[in-house]
Parts: sequence; structure tokens; C-alpha cells
Amino acid sequence: MAQVLILTGDAAEELDSMYPVFRLREAGHEAVVAAPTTRPVKLVVHDFEPDCDAYTEKPGHLLPVDVAFSEVKPEEYDALVIPGGRAPEYIRTDPDVARIVGYFFDHGLPVGTICHGPQVPAALGLLRGRTTAAFPPLKVDMELAGATFVDGPDVVDGAMVSCRGWPDLPQWSRAFMQVLEKARIPA
Repeated sequence: MAQVLILTGDAAEELDSMYPVFRLREAGHEAVVAAPTTRPVKLVVHDFEPDCDAYTEKPGHLLPVDVAFSEVKPEEYDALVIPGGRAPEYIRTDPDVARIVGYFFDHGLPVGTICHGPQVPAALGLLRGRTTAAFPPLKVDMELAGATFVDGPDVVDGAMVSCRGWPDLPQWSRAFMQVLEKARIPA
């Protein structure tokens, strides 16, 4: 089965992070969580409430971390997932994140991004000429990064699968699992 690296950090959105971990494990894949350090990351819950123009944020669960970014050997993994929340805002500046994400794009391996997750490849210049979904208010950011923005739940561009956020996770997961299975070379 595949080994899938999940890049995250504090303030990652809880559903964006936990759903892919559980879905991958349910399918028999190994989901390996990577963060700046190996201490558990503090997830947050984003929700939409009446009389609020933006999403709200509440503390979420802790997510155990398997490996620090600096210790990741990307060649040991078959695919990458970047959950949303606020974590992408700061992990995108980490040189090890650039090294890791660049490897997956350079080798045409499956990359899944959820909600704010596309901020990472966008900041690295990796979305130029690509088609992506993202949290809708990031449309301008994606376009400025050279991407075509699609407001959809399961946007597939080659080996990259993206969505707008946690409400899209069933569709995103189905599409990501299909891309992952197509990319797998039998041992």
C-alpha cells in the first residue's frame, strides 16, 4: 500500500487534517504526519455561523506527529497531502517544506490540497499553469500564483487533487484515492 505524507502544523483545520489520515488508513495506506517538530500539533475547528462574515475558529484536538519536516525523506513516500487551516500560512516559509513539496511536484506524484493547503505550492511557484480549487476567498491568491481557480469540490489536474474545504472532503477523498491508486506501481 501507499505511504502518504501529511504536511501540517499548529492551527491546521481539524477535519481537513483528521479526515484524510483516517480515510487513508481505512484504505490500508500508511498516513505519516509531518510538522515543524514531533510534538503533537494543536488543531482548530473552523465553522460558519449566522451573523458572521468570516469563518469562526475554536480549539480542536491534538494530532500526533510522526516526523519533523527536517527528517522527511520525500523519496520514501508515494503521495502528499496538505490540509488547510492557518498552518499553510507559516509552514510554506519552511525550507524543508519547499524541499519536500518540490520533490512531489517535480516527480509528478499525487498531491492533495484542502482549503488553504494550496497556499503552500502557490508560495513556491508550483501552481503556475495549473488548475486548482481552494477556499473561495483565496481565488485571487491562486490566480496571482499563475493558477486557474475552479470553485469545485474535487478539482483534478494531473496528479494534483484540490478542494474548497472540509464540506468537500467526501468528493475530494474519492478523487484523491482514485489518483493515488492510478499512480501506484505494483510491488
